Amino acid sequence: MRPSRYNTIILSLALLFTVPACTKLDVPPMNVVQDDDIFGSPNGIASYMARLYGQLPIQDFRYTPRRGFNEFWIIDPFPTITGEALSANQSSAETEAVYYWGNAYALIRDINYFIKTLPTYMEASRFSQEDVDHWLGEAYFMRAVTYFELAKRYGGVPIVDEVLNFPEQPIEQLQVPRSSEEATYNHIAADFDQAWELLPESNQTGRANKYAAAGFKSRAMLFGGSIAKYNEITLFDNENSRLCGIPAERAADFFKQAYDAAKLLEGHYSLYKNGWQADDKEAQYQNYVDLFFDEESPENIFVKQYGYPESVHGYDVYNIPYQFQVAGYSSSVNPTLDFVELFDGLPKTSDGRIEVYDAAGKYELYDNQMDFFADAEPRLRATIIFPGDQLKNETVEIWRGIYTGDVAGGIDRLQPVGARTTYENSSAASRLVTSAVPQQEPHELPDGTLMNPAGRSGRFFNFAAPALTGFSVRKWLNPDMPPALVVENRSDQTWIELRYAEVLLNRAEAAYELAEAGEGGADYLGDAYECIRQIQERAGADILPSPAALTSIDIIRKERRKELSFENKIWWDLKRWRIMDDEQNGRTYRALMPFYAENAEKWFFDDRFEERNAIFTFDTRWYYQQIDPGEITKSPNLVQNPGY
Repeated sequence: MRPSRYNTIILSLALLFTVPACTKLDVPPMNVVQDDDIFGSPNGIASYMARLYGQLPIQDFRYTPRRGFNEFWIIDPFPTITGEALSANQSSAETEAVYYWGNAYALIRDINYFIKTLPTYMEASRFSQEDVDHWLGEAYFMRAVTYFELAKRYGGVPIVDEVLNFPEQPIEQLQVPRSSEEATYNHIAADFDQAWELLPESNQTGRANKYAAAGFKSRAMLFGGSIAKYNEITLFDNENSRLCGIPAERAADFFKQAYDAAKLLEGHYSLYKNGWQADDKEAQYQNYVDLFFDEESPENIFVKQYGYPESVHGYDVYNIPYQFQVAGYSSSVNPTLDFVELFDGLPKTSDGRIEVYDAAGKYELYDNQMDFFADAEPRLRATIIFPGDQLKNETVEIWRGIYTGDVAGGIDRLQPVGARTTYENSSAASRLVTSAVPQQEPHELPDGTLMNPAGRSGRFFNFAAPALTGFSVRKWLNPDMPPALVVENRSDQTWIELRYAEVLLNRAEAAYELAEAGEGGADYLGDAYECIRQIQERAGADILPSPAALTSIDIIRKERRKELSFENKIWWDLKRWRIMDDEQNGRTYRALMPFYAENAEKWFFDDRFEERNAIFTFDTRWYYQQIDPGEITKSPNLVQNPGY
C-alpha cells in the first residue's frame, strides 16, 4: 500500500494562497482520509469528484458579489448591479469581495492532485482507460472553469498545474508569479480542449460531458476576444509580461475559437420548444416559463441540481411578490423600466421610451392593467411579473395609488417629466390616495366599494422592498410551490448554468465580430443572423427580416441581455464589453407606477425615476478586481492590479 501524501499536499500553496479555514459546504476535509480510500475505488473517486463539483465557482441561486459563493442570504444579487433590477438593499454598484483568489487556488490544488494521482491507481484498481479518461476529462474541465473565473476577475494569474509541496520545495518555487492575461486564456483553452478529447458525449446530470466543455470554451474565448478588442487597461510586470490586457491582434483568433467551440454543439442540443406554438403568445409565454423547470429540456447543457432537504436555496422566499410572503422576505429583485424597454410589443415613443400619454399629452387609460402589456413579447412576460398578471392562481396586485381627481378632458401628468420627488411631496398629492405601509386603510370608491390605496404587493411609499419599480421578477420562481412553503432554505429548483440559448448567442457574437474583422464576411454574418433568428422566434419577439438588418453588434448584445437576464451573466458581459462605466455612472434607473383613476374606473401608468433616486457609480478600476493584499504580502512575485 503506498503512503498518502495528501496530508502534506494540502499545505502546498499555504504560503502563497489563502486557504480558507473551513468551507461553506458541509463536506468533510479531505486530509482525514488516505489516498487508497479515495483513488482505490469508484466510490472514493465519486466522493472526491462530488467535492470538486461542490466547490466549482457557479454563480447560482446562492451567489452574491458581496458575500460570494454558497451563501443563503441572497437579497442583493447580481441583477441589482447591472441595471436589470433594483433592490431595497442595493444602492450602488460594487465589485466582488477579495477572498475568491485563495478559494480558487485551493480548488485548483485539489484538481491538480487528482490529475497527478489518479493514473497511478489505474492498474491496481482495475479501472478501464475509458473510466480514467472520463474522470480526468472532468478534472480538466473544472480546472479550466476555475482559471476562467480567476481570469475574468483579475486578468493574468499564476498558472499552477503541478502539485507544489511544502516543505520539500523551497519557498521561492512556491511563489509563482502571474502569467500574462493572454497566456492565461491560452491555458484555459488548452484545458477545455483536453476535456473535450477525454470526456464522453453524455454524463450524469450535473456533471460535465464533452459538449459542456465546448460550451464553456465558447464563453471563455468570447471573453478573451472582447478583452483583446475593447480593453484599454494595461499592466506589465518587471519581465514585460502583460498581466492586464491582451494584444488587439489576438481578438480574431479568440473569437474564432469561441465560434468553433459553439458550432460543436450544433445538432446535439436545441432550444426548448416543447410547448411552443407559432402565433400563440400564451403558448410561447408558458413554454418560456417551463424551460427553466423541465429536467429533460434539450436546452440544458450544464446544471447545478438542488434537492430538498439535503441541498436547498432561498430564491423563492427572497423574490416572491409581497402578497405571497409568509416569512418576512419578498421582492429583492425588482426589474427596472429601463430593462423592460429592451423588449418588443410595448407602447413606445420614437426614441424607444415607454409611452404612457395619448396624443394630447394626457395619460392613456386602460380598462385593465394587463391591457398595457397585451402585445408584449411573451419572453418578457415569462421573465417579469406585470402589474395585474397571474401567479399561483392569484392576481398580483401592484399599484402606487388611487387618483381621485377630475378626469374630464383627460388626466394631466402628476409631476413634470424627470421629477425625482415622491408623489406625496408633489402638487398632485391632494388628488392621490396612497399608502406608506402594507397595513392599509381601504379607500371608498365613488360606487361604494372599497379598494386598498396600494396593491397587496405594493408599491408603498415608506416601505422599501415590495415592487420598487412597479414590477417583480418571475424567471426562476417556482410557479407550483404553495405559498405556505415559500420560506427560507426550502427552494430546490435546478440552476441552469449553461443552456443552448447562450451558446447560440456566443456563436452569433463571435461570428459578427469575425465578419466585422473581415474574416469570412457574408458567411459569418448569415450564421450570426440565423442564431439570433432562432432566439427571437422562440421568444415571440420581432424577428429581424434578413442578415442585412444585422447592422450593429448592439443588436446581438441587446438580444443577449434579454435572453440571459437574471441568470447572472449580464454583469460579466458589461465588463468584458467595457461599457459598465458608461451605463452606470451617474445613472438613476426608472420605474413604471400604476394608478387607478376612480372617476374613470380605469388604470393609467406613470413613467418616472425610481423614488429613492439611487445613483449608481462603477469605478473603472473594477474592470480588473483587487487581488487580496494578504496574498501579495505572502508572495512578492505577485503584482497588484492597477489603482489598488
